[in-house]
Amino acid sequence: MPFGEVTITLEDVATLTGLAIDGDAVIVDIPDEDWSAMCLRLLGQAPTDLGGGVIRITWLRDTFDELPLSASPETTEQYARAYALSLIGGVLFSDRSGGSVHLQYLLLVEDWRRAGRFAWGAAVLSYLYREMGRSALQMTASSSLGGDFGGWAALLMLWTWERFPHTSPLHAVTGAQITQDAVPRGIRWLPAQTRQHGDQFYLYKLWFDECTTFVVSI
Repeated sequence: MPFGEVTITLEDVATLTGLAIDGDAVIVDIPDEDWSAMCLRLLGQAPTDLGGGVIRITWLRDTFDELPLSASPETTEQYARAYALSLIGGVLFSDRSGGSVHLQYLLLVEDWRRAGRFAWGAAVLSYLYREMGRSALQMTASSSLGGDFGGWAALLMLWTWERFPHTSPLHAVTGAQITQDAVPRGIRWLPAQTRQHGDQFYLYKLWFDECTTFVVSI
């Protein structure tokens, strides 16, 4: 990059989030089967309103809220896929739909071994750049002062705090301690008592805990 320019890199993604930046490309295929049939096969259940293969994330979280104690291995995998799908559509590759995710992403977690070989971090970064680019173009076309964008916005927030520490809200919290040896490095920006420092911190912690759990699970 030219001197004086900064941007989020793959190294930032790896060190801040722990997501893999090497591996197979995250490519989504269009299935041969009907959306409802695929949903029943991989999740065991399907909503009645599957228009265009789009599913509400709230339906996923309500339907697969708690795994039964007597769940079979097949049911356990279905619940894991539902959780991963809500994480993919609601956090890592979120859009501006208002809480929906396309079922095509479900194919990414059909085979857990294959899912573990994906370069999730590289895909997250490229998707975030695409969304920010689209937002910037819309702002230019409409002369607007602001625009929404999809993607994992918490990654942008983490990178900002890591590269420009004075912008972190932690610096405004009296007695807040920044952990220097955290792994992944991004969690060092979370205060020890997250709930005590406001909803913004707690919401972010939920996002990060979900993504970390996803990384460990695959």
